[in-house]
Amino acid sequence: MLPDKDHLTLCFAHAAYRLADRFVLRNTGIRHFEVRSYDDLQARLSEADVLVVSGLWKNELIDHAPKLRFIQSISAGTDQFSKPLFKERGIRLASASGVNARAVAEHAIALMLALSRRLLEARDNQHKHHWRGMIGDLSRREDELGGKTVLVVGMGTIGNHFSTLARAFGMTVIGIRRHPDQGANGADSIHAIDALKTLLPQADYVVLTCALTPETEGLINQAAFAAMKPQARLINVARGRVVDEPALIEAVRGGRIDAAGLDVCVEEPLPASSALWDLPNVLVTPHSAGETRRYEDNVLDLLMANLDRLWTTGADQLPPVLLRNQIV
Repeated sequence: MLPDKDHLTLCFAHAAYRLADRFVLRNTGIRHFEVRSYDDLQARLSEADVLVVSGLWKNELIDHAPKLRFIQSISAGTDQFSKPLFKERGIRLASASGVNARAVAEHAIALMLALSRRLLEARDNQHKHHWRGMIGDLSRREDELGGKTVLVVGMGTIGNHFSTLARAFGMTVIGIRRHPDQGANGADSIHAIDALKTLLPQADYVVLTCALTPETEGLINQAAFAAMKPQARLINVARGRVVDEPALIEAVRGGRIDAAGLDVCVEEPLPASSALWDLPNVLVTPHSAGETRRYEDNVLDLLMANLDRLWTTGADQLPPVLLRNQIV
């Protein structure tokens, strides 16, 4: 059973996030501590009934956690956790899926605006103290989002938020999702993933908000780039491996597409040798789309909701689906 509020101990484990600082402000009275390294987590994990963690977790830690009953992941991904082992040990697991959906959707819009308004070039000109003159060549001018068509691959929570924003700019939204029968989720039309190649030629922007699965890995490849408009722009706020990176570099260098805005890459941090650093029509952000000033509070809202459910139902009498974002 999960201890009651007065006897519960929480452990926050992350190298950078300020979870404990934000938790204190809630005045819950719940005993808690914070660690920022794997070694410290290993040393103190035996004290914890509940662990809030993502990247610091390794499954071997479970042997150092005799009291552990629930893990709230800080991230949407849970591949690092052994689900069979958790079931065997009676440890509940929930992901943080959706807590940064609005932030990631806004970041995708920001990347689109930066590319369409040529803000990369403007910033470079500012550093050079150069006031750009008027441009007669239409292809080199700033652009507008209104009236454009955006193809969104992945119409979950992020895709839904993004579609709302894109339509507010006057864009037409074509959505792709694994199960189109589950609804358009804010898109003007919705399609299955096997329609991708026929939809790509219609898109001024291709925005990736999908999960990384065997079906989506390498989805945007050389053939996909060949199907896109030469003036199209790619935005990736999903996972780096959804895109064939060498094919992307070739497509941008060769003018097969106009530009790309990337918050994710195949290898992170992006290696110093990557050509993506130096391509003038590529904007790279360091997988920071979801890391807003509200991220810790969004995770804590989810944590407290799940703790309330565990206390209300009892850890040993859970129905098949109880926790928000329940994995185990």
